[in-house]
Amino acid sequence: MSDWKVPLYRPEIGAAEADAVADVLRSGWLSTGPVTQDFETRYADALGVHGAVAVSNGTAALHLAVLALGIGPGDEVVMPSLSFVSAAATVTLAGATPVFADIASAHDLCVDTDDVARRITPRTKAIVAMHYGGYAADLTALAELARSHGIALIEDSAHAPATRTRHGILGTVGDIGCYSFFATKNLATGEGGMVVARDPALLARIRRLRSHALTSSAQDRHRGGPSVYDVDGFGLNYRPTETSSALGRVQLAGLPAAQARRRAVVRHYREHLAELPGITLPFADHPVEESAHHLFPVLLPEGTNRAEFQDRLKASGIQTGVHYPPSHLFTAYRERFGTRRGDLPVTERVTDAQLSLPLYAGMGAEETALVVEAVRQAWTAP
Repeated sequence: MSDWKVPLYRPEIGAAEADAVADVLRSGWLSTGPVTQDFETRYADALGVHGAVAVSNGTAALHLAVLALGIGPGDEVVMPSLSFVSAAATVTLAGATPVFADIASAHDLCVDTDDVARRITPRTKAIVAMHYGGYAADLTALAELARSHGIALIEDSAHAPATRTRHGILGTVGDIGCYSFFATKNLATGEGGMVVARDPALLARIRRLRSHALTSSAQDRHRGGPSVYDVDGFGLNYRPTETSSALGRVQLAGLPAAQARRRAVVRHYREHLAELPGITLPFADHPVEESAHHLFPVLLPEGTNRAEFQDRLKASGIQTGVHYPPSHLFTAYRERFGTRRGDLPVTERVTDAQLSLPLYAGMGAEETALVVEAVRQAWTAP
């Protein structure tokens, strides 16, 4: 993919994925069909839920959650600013207001339940809990908070497919769980996603909205069903392709082994980087077994020039990233909602210092050691 000695990520794509896609191409059915239905069933089984709806991407999953809950003009949704901007965008596009909450601390980059509670108003319709880097937000407390206010809890589980924690499997505790299968994700199909919901009626609404709110699908009509249909709502085309679902089935089958390899990398990082003076390893006290380990974030000491530090790692062939610029400081949100620097002090301190190190299932011991050594050298450089 590049000349990096160790890239930030590398997808796990092999012969099984290639064969699965070839089978779809030979079948002649490219859009949502039997492969997608089977992928949905297998994913639901992996989560232990009654059903799942495959979609075109993780943003579509979040948008369908917002639409299915009837969130619209005049409503508010409380969410972390430390997240990819898609959750805030889908709420805004629905005509509602994203209300940004701070994160818990430098050691827990998920949304702070107490700050969420302070930001709930009579207009609040839902809370979004984003499981940063594959680590669980405090779902037990957030679910109780949502229930006590009679509002919905949406889990943004883009970083955490089929991840079991002490709170339960991520994405299945709240009212709706949304997953992303983007190319960089632990379960990668290029583009793709999945939605689950506790209420079967709510999941059925999401399924209908996924395809223009049609009363029958193209596959139903192909199988000899009615050739005419009604439209009983206002939906969108958020359907996945059969090729992405075929990739998803293979990736899902290999996910447990891939997650085990990610855990090995994280254990090595924790052991060899924690001793560096001034460095903070968020989530270091979280059990390794209770995370998808999508990201490995580190926080540089205050006053460190992050760009220069990244350049030192780049010179050693190590790619890094920043996850994420805070949503409340993007131009569009400052201009629309009046958010500004100083609104979320913990989030802002963390995002100024955060750096993501390479982490993917195919990282071997040699690559992991290269990253550790490069970080050590960059740390001691004048």
